[in-house]
Amino acid sequence: MSELLVDFITSLDGYASGEGWPGFWGLEGPEYLAWLGEQPEVTHLMGANTYRLMSGFAAGEVPDGQDGFRAEEEASVDELTRAPKVVFSSSLEEPLTWANTTLVRGDAVAAVRAMKENGSGLLSTIGSLSLCRSLLRAGLVDRFRVGMFPVITGATGAERIYDGYPDVALEMIDHRTFDGRIQLVEYKPRVLEHPPLGAPA
Repeated sequence: MSELLVDFITSLDGYASGEGWPGFWGLEGPEYLAWLGEQPEVTHLMGANTYRLMSGFAAGEVPDGQDGFRAEEEASVDELTRAPKVVFSSSLEEPLTWANTTLVRGDAVAAVRAMKENGSGLLSTIGSLSLCRSLLRAGLVDRFRVGMFPVITGATGAERIYDGYPDVALEMIDHRTFDGRIQLVEYKPRVLEHPPLGAPA
């Protein structure tokens, strides 16, 4: 059976990106990059918007406000290109141009449930905020991991991650600090039907 990881990279105030900011908010360091390079192989899950954005980067499209990609950003996109990917969309058309990508047109929750039951290895989301929210609501997420970068993007932040989420109890299973500034926290999530009536145990 496969395990599903929802994996976010955020500003401290919970934004997935910020207008004019480079990847990783320009704050990645050698410890963090080394850790990224040690991660196990995964199958990445995404929606159409993330596919369009990331496949554009892979094809050489540079984000607004940047003259080009930094070496760290190029390496990250190259790694994604080599990895197996599944995109859930009713609007995209085959053949998809980004290598190693499979298009699934049906219900994403049902498809991921079947992938978990019938597969092995690790499934991991990338971006795709609405997909992550749907998978969490359906109780399919085994691990919820957030890398928090030390910046507040109150003026330029885009894509507020937790808007529309249910209440979720989080049991911490791992945490660490990279390069003296990047906080990584990892939890086992449990969706709540209502707030707890008493103090947590």
